[in-house]
Amino acid sequence: MSKDIKIKKGLTIRLKGEADKTLSKAPRSRTFAIKPSDFHLITPKMVVKEGERIQAGDTIFFSKQKEEIKFVSPVSGTLTAIERGAKRVITEILIEADPQDSFKDFGKQTPEKMDAKSVKAHLLASGCWPFIKQRPYDVIADPEISPKAIFISGYSTAPLAADLDYTLRGKENELQAAITALSTLTEGAVHVSVGKSGGSPLENCTNCTIHKVSGPHPAGNVGTQISKIDPVNKGETVWTVAAQDLVIIGELLLTGKFNAERVIALTGSSVKTPKYYTTRIGSEVATFIYDSGLDEENVRVISGDVLTGRKVSLKGHMGYYNNTVTVIPEGDDYDFFGWNKPVFNKISASRALTFSWMLPNKKYELDTNTNGEHRAFVVTGNYEEVFPMDIYPLQILKACMVEDLDAMEALGMYEVAPEDFALTEFICVSKQPHQEIIRNGLDLMYKEIG
Repeated sequence: MSKDIKIKKGLTIRLKGEADKTLSKAPRSRTFAIKPSDFHLITPKMVVKEGERIQAGDTIFFSKQKEEIKFVSPVSGTLTAIERGAKRVITEILIEADPQDSFKDFGKQTPEKMDAKSVKAHLLASGCWPFIKQRPYDVIADPEISPKAIFISGYSTAPLAADLDYTLRGKENELQAAITALSTLTEGAVHVSVGKSGGSPLENCTNCTIHKVSGPHPAGNVGTQISKIDPVNKGETVWTVAAQDLVIIGELLLTGKFNAERVIALTGSSVKTPKYYTTRIGSEVATFIYDSGLDEENVRVISGDVLTGRKVSLKGHMGYYNNTVTVIPEGDDYDFFGWNKPVFNKISASRALTFSWMLPNKKYELDTNTNGEHRAFVVTGNYEEVFPMDIYPLQILKACMVEDLDAMEALGMYEVAPEDFALTEFICVSKQPHQEIIRNGLDLMYKEIG
């Protein structure tokens, strides 16, 4: 039985450069990288030294805070470099890949016959545990806590995001195996959200509750779905798993291999032929960007979508959790008197000067220019128009900025993650870094309360 969720508040950002439904195998990346910064608040403790050979699935490092949480190699090869930054903090671990992967064998499992203890032990040992995140705090889940529910979003609404109905096609067995195993880890339900139009490989899965979602972005955000299905209150914990990561978990259970293969969408107006590629976690972005070609040289490469992704160089590597790489023009040019004339080529939630509201189906070619500079908050009421959660966005942002823990708690901080504020940041006339503000607030709460 499915339950419908209709989101009314939000903003659909239509951009040029959507990936065609064409799948190619990306050229084999020479090097792969794991960045500890992808795992928030995790301090890595290395297991492998430079120059050592490893298999796909071998432990590279574990969490210094919780040693049972392990992080494994996506490929087989030689660990060639451990890059360090200030105070010798590990910033990147580079692996020179073999031409063909060899896998560590974790043993095949039958999810229907596993209990919570064996599922948890298997996911921890194999390095699949980092795919499970928790709210509050939006960090890797604490294996010692039992969540009241688990949430999976199989519906993507972010601009140019990978179409999950397409990337998950043919992976029904792996998806079902992962959901069956995860259902043992909570006394509540596993909530799976899919698009209302149908066609998702997830919609026929069992051992879960299916929700059909419709509406503008951020309808596809798991935080939006949590707020409509079962909000997080003080003292409660929920876990979230990205739909793409279910495939890796399911394949581990069915084959015994940690197969970090991932279907990613190469998108953006600066790409000549945007389409889908099969690659692996941590691969070099250049392997598929140059395969599709660039329309121009002065570009911004983003690992992720344009609202929440992270800038990487053309010689950089994909983020651990990303299934989209976006390439758009670098916004380092300025429009003379651009603030004082009508604008037809930019999107905005406001009707002042910008006329995107008159062309709801038009696709835009946006660059990285913020069209303004940082200034004090201006009270416009626009945040509330695109923020569907039952939370006051401006007030919670201000509470984070002044580090008022009581106000943060009262306003619903336990429920949110930085990505929930990506859209308010996009429309912010004050150019405030909303996601960074929320991240700092969550870190403070984790330190003082968690």
